[in-house]
Amino acid sequence: MLFRSAARRAPKARGIYAQIGGSSPILGQTEAQARALEAALGSDHLWRAFVCMRYWHPMTDRVVQEVRAFAPDRIVLLPLYPQFSTTTTGSSVAAWQREIDRLRIPTTTVCCYSEAEGFIAASAELVKQELDALDDEGGGKARVLFSAHGLPEKIVRAGDPYQSQVERTAQRIAGTLGLADWAVCYQSRVGPLKWIGPSTHDEIARAGRDGVAVVVYPLAFVSEHSETLVELDIEYRAVAQALGVPDYRRA
Repeated sequence: MLFRSAARRAPKARGIYAQIGGSSPILGQTEAQARALEAALGSDHLWRAFVCMRYWHPMTDRVVQEVRAFAPDRIVLLPLYPQFSTTTTGSSVAAWQREIDRLRIPTTTVCCYSEAEGFIAASAELVKQELDALDDEGGGKARVLFSAHGLPEKIVRAGDPYQSQVERTAQRIAGTLGLADWAVCYQSRVGPLKWIGPSTHDEIARAGRDGVAVVVYPLAFVSEHSETLVELDIEYRAVAQALGVPDYRRA
């Protein structure tokens, strides 16, 4: 079944990545984040940051071998998902533990940082830059859409905290900026299941009906990839133009 699914999705995926040069920048950006983290932790070489991808190289088994060669006294797992979900952080940590258990190295995990002060401040600054640019150009009223990758409703009903954490992140950013007009929405739906909402498409349509400009902030992502560079920057921009949104910007 997995092979049939991959065969169906591969042509679509190739088309998506063709729009951004044939590949995703996520690995290069993640490597840059790792080196920046090492610099922030200090230059005494007691820390080393390894990049481990869930569905692309470098994958878990290879990174485990690199960690073994480094021979650390302890390991800290830092998922690059600000909000926790069993489908993202949970899945990634489980995959790591399956490979690393036999090394018996003390390991801790940074669960999530959906309301961490630095994350909220950095997010607010990015949104403010777009709102200020809109004001400078006389863009009129604007609505901020906090867009996150969606999940099937049944996963949230089973106790997954992702949606509540996404909403708290948005509330914190909106409060920091004193926003009066904002909404949380969800993108990237696939498959027949009912997903959490409202959808980003529906919120863009509402902005068109209300005649307000839109600033979209993907608050569940910390690097660029197809969901930001194609789905938000290309596909939803075209939707916004077609539905009469006066201006569309993505932080």
